[in-house]
Amino acid sequence: MTAPLSAPARSGSTFMPSSAEPVFRYDVGIVGLGYVGLPTALAFHAAGRSVLGFDVSEGRLEDIRAGRVDLLESDRDRLKAALDASAETYELSSDLGRLAETRVVIVCVPTPVDEYLVPDLTILEQACAAVVAQAVRGQVLVLTSTTYVGTTAELLVGPLAARGLRAGVDIAVAFSPERINPGDDTHAHEIVPRVVGGATPDCTDKAACALSGYALQVHPMSSSGAAEMTKLVENTFRAVNIALANELAEIAGVLDLDVMEVINAAATKPYGFMPFFPGPGVGGHCIPCDPHYLLWQLRKRRLSTPVIEQAMNGIAGRPRRVVERCAEVLAAAGRRVAGARVLVVGVAYKPDVADVRESPAVEILAQLAAQGAHVGYHDPLVAHLILPPGARLTHLADPMAFGADLVVVHTAHACLDLDWLAAAPAVLDTTYRMTGLPRRVVV
Repeated sequence: MTAPLSAPARSGSTFMPSSAEPVFRYDVGIVGLGYVGLPTALAFHAAGRSVLGFDVSEGRLEDIRAGRVDLLESDRDRLKAALDASAETYELSSDLGRLAETRVVIVCVPTPVDEYLVPDLTILEQACAAVVAQAVRGQVLVLTSTTYVGTTAELLVGPLAARGLRAGVDIAVAFSPERINPGDDTHAHEIVPRVVGGATPDCTDKAACALSGYALQVHPMSSSGAAEMTKLVENTFRAVNIALANELAEIAGVLDLDVMEVINAAATKPYGFMPFFPGPGVGGHCIPCDPHYLLWQLRKRRLSTPVIEQAMNGIAGRPRRVVERCAEVLAAAGRRVAGARVLVVGVAYKPDVADVRESPAVEILAQLAAQGAHVGYHDPLVAHLILPPGARLTHLADPMAFGADLVVVHTAHACLDLDWLAAAPAVLDTTYRMTGLPRRVVV
């Protein structure tokens, strides 16, 4: 028998006691089964909780049922176990009308930015509206999607109150930022602490108890706003330091130094330094997106944040710098970008995942193509790639057959055999890790 997902009401609490709660069919409902939601659902199920997973895309649900999803091997094992389990313990559905069947509802939907770097709240607003519409007394609602401070209050607490469901009295509402790192098998979901802040102290207690259904450590906070800000601080910190690392790479190049040697040496200091490394840019829906939720909110308050703004400008401009470096390398060989054959190795935004969201490779390939280059890519994890304004590229299984004038190493998956790079006419190493190649240059 598993422990209950709702904590008993504390002394003096106005939150509805567990004895008055309706009977729920499932312990946990996960809204959104992407790179965060699916592993979260599997972690809960592996911990013995019954899970009802929701996604509005029938195609995504079919891919999950067929195992055609990008997961760690440990999560693949969990997915097989979940799919083999009975429908009473694990079920998938596109019918958000069934949200009332779950004691705990966790929202895990994307929060991207648009082409103007303005937060795009469309998916989040739709998901929260569905959760509010189906909410029932006694539920615990937890938002995990990264967003601006105040979102939980605006999209859940307020609309719920308009329905007569008061946070901390009739229903628990909290924010707990996701902390899943796709492709990282060194930090199991259970051991990464979960931060949680509720609309009231009772809400925090209820949500913390729910999350402890799989997480070994839960860190309660004073409010949902504080928890929302925590996630923004985490990724803004990373963004600023990655921008600095890219800038240090440029400095090292001017001074004819190996930036990786310097950073690794600095990292031997046991205190006061944390290594960040340069690259072709930053992808995913965290670093290139999340700080813009903070900047967007602060612009409305007329608050200047020059350090963050400059860092984000540097990150946004990094793929363009890679393209400029391509032109420089080709020019040194007597070639122009127009007509040159440029092959990009690895187009996912990070090693060992198939995720191309916000990948710098997309912008690099698109810019090179716009300047007249013949472009292609080699990445067995990504079968095809769409470049703006709609061109479609397909993975080249034999990179040597492309006849590249320049090879750009963007993402070095562990599964890639890169021995052939030694024969390439020129290699632009944006990872700064491909040492020993005879015709290698860096950004």
